Amino acid sequence: MSLLLLVQLLAVCCLVLAGLGGWLFFRQKSQQKQYTEFAAKYEQLVLKLTRRLDVGEEINIRIGEELRELRSIVMPLSERIGQLEQRDPGSLSFSQAAHLMNLGVSVEDLSQTCGLTRAEAELMSRLHEKRSSS
Repeated sequence: MSLLLLVQLLAVCCLVLAGLGGWLFFRQKSQQKQYTEFAAKYEQLVLKLTRRLDVGEEINIRIGEELRELRSIVMPLSERIGQLEQRDPGSLSFSQAAHLMNLGVSVEDLSQTCGLTRAEAELMSRLHEKRSSS
């Protein structure tokens, strides 16, 4: 009888071990599925962030190009201002031209009085209009 009991005990142990092995197998499969889903979500997130970085980089490149373009416009203007400041002292300055614009002088009169080109006088007029409307 002890041999029968030992065989039964061994059979129960085998069943318990088989059940535990099956449980571990299914748990491993479940964890593997969760890991695969997590890895897929992680990969999608990485791709999304990479696209955002690419867009940001493109924007930064465009901003840099526009800054270079603006610099190429502004640099000659500073030289032009220097030239205008060294111009004939008999002609009126831009600050005086601005004062005349406040008094309502026409573009033609401003051009003749201050020694400005027509384009400069029109620019002064437009700037004055923008300041007045603000």
